[in-house]
Amino acid sequence: MDATDTQKSHVNRRSLLVGTAAAAAAGTAVGTAEAASPGSVTWDTEFDVVIAGFGLAGCSAAIEALDAKPDAKILILEKAPEEHAGGNSRASGQSLWRPKPNKQALMHYQRKMGEPNPIPEELLEFWADRLLELEPWIKDRAKEARQEYVTSAGTREMPEYGAEEAVLSATILPRPGGLWEAFKKNIDKRPVTVWYESPAVELVQDCESGEVFGVIVEQGGKRIAVRALGGVVMAVGGFENNMDMQRNYFGHDVYPFGTPYNTGDGIRMVQKAGADLWHMRARVQSGGIWPAIKVPEFDTVFMRDFQSREQTDYHSWIDVAADDRRFYDETERYSATHHKEKRHGHYFDTEFFQVQPVHMIFDETVCKNFCLMMKWMTWNAAVHRYDWSEDNSAEVEKGWVLKADTLAGLAFKMGRNADQIIRTVDEYNEACRAGKDEAFGRHPDTLSPIENGPFYAVKIVGGVVCTSGGAKRNKDSEVLDYDGKPIPGLYEAGNLGSFISHLYQNGAYLTEAMITGRTAGRNAVLRA
Repeated sequence: MDATDTQKSHVNRRSLLVGTAAAAAAGTAVGTAEAASPGSVTWDTEFDVVIAGFGLAGCSAAIEALDAKPDAKILILEKAPEEHAGGNSRASGQSLWRPKPNKQALMHYQRKMGEPNPIPEELLEFWADRLLELEPWIKDRAKEARQEYVTSAGTREMPEYGAEEAVLSATILPRPGGLWEAFKKNIDKRPVTVWYESPAVELVQDCESGEVFGVIVEQGGKRIAVRALGGVVMAVGGFENNMDMQRNYFGHDVYPFGTPYNTGDGIRMVQKAGADLWHMRARVQSGGIWPAIKVPEFDTVFMRDFQSREQTDYHSWIDVAADDRRFYDETERYSATHHKEKRHGHYFDTEFFQVQPVHMIFDETVCKNFCLMMKWMTWNAAVHRYDWSEDNSAEVEKGWVLKADTLAGLAFKMGRNADQIIRTVDEYNEACRAGKDEAFGRHPDTLSPIENGPFYAVKIVGGVVCTSGGAKRNKDSEVLDYDGKPIPGLYEAGNLGSFISHLYQNGAYLTEAMITGRTAGRNAVLRA
């Protein structure tokens, strides 16, 4: 019996139940789900490794697979059209965790960050070892793409946990989008097949052993059965743009800063394959829930500019909650902790997404001198190339930013109680005149009264960087079942099933995508 015959004899009932109609649409012959013995699949095509997802993790998997086996046939499946490919890697802040050369400090810091929900020590040690040796490989990717690799001290988050001993930073220019562009150029130079607008929709596996042999792909209204000789690498990201999953796993409406194509497809697929899940709902959203601006013209959200706000001299603005009152220190540097605040010795997400609706209220001084949008990250900036006007005038004209000559008129446009809005602004202005914010402790240097009309408001919603839930995985990037055993032929990389279990250090997701992608790609191709 040759490899093809062996493959045909190990197609599970689950794949037949799911795939009978799908396979018929693809011209694929399958046995009946009721058969006592396993059925068979006639594959439309085959590759050594099939990678679902064309972000940083998928790119890393393909590059490493070809380094390990240069004659391997590699397929990348991408749900988005070519112009929208790249996933969250393309829209991210681009920071890479460049470690200081101290393995024990790395492990201690990451262990403390995940303390309420620890990952296995074996996986933690594997991550530290791979992170310490990663930088030359990243430099090679930048050099091959003829782009600039730059380093910096970076932002060390939660410093009391040991960040100073563990963290430096780097990126590949330009921003936004340069990091993924460099990796795409690396892929373009290699014999990698990429199918755009071709999402993986089902895994084909043996019902007894669970072994994964391939994947069903949707393409042009048809279903195609693709055999994976070595394995399938799931690198499709999380569920940021699935509002139903957000409500059920997180409990709130929050919107993606990154790709609109991350709708939880991978989570559904690994669940059907028998994977045990983790990190679907930690005590906090690891990447943070950030203040964002949602407008009807775009699927994803704009990030409110935190850098300019933290560095500017223009502070005549506040945020108000559902009760038309202030609810926190608006000018605290939450960006240094990925929008976490420490209360009673623990970090929690800042609460603005829990007290919705929220509006930012500001005056003419802020409007003319503070661009509301973060310009060097998010999908709208990196992919759609939307350039928010420096004085917000274009967005006022579009109606995204509300404007009125009086606070009462502004309250009417916001749909809020005018008396309470006026009272809230008066209380804030009184604190400014006194030089002390008794309510929330805002720094005296940031207490500038809202008094220079006309007045403005913009609705602030919760924006999510990414989600990290997915299948449990081991140091070999193999997906684990409910018994803690690997599902043969099924690998996972990147945000889907990330080992980031609680707090997050800036740059950790992108370097983890590289580490797990490389591992998955190499192991899958050698298995072939």
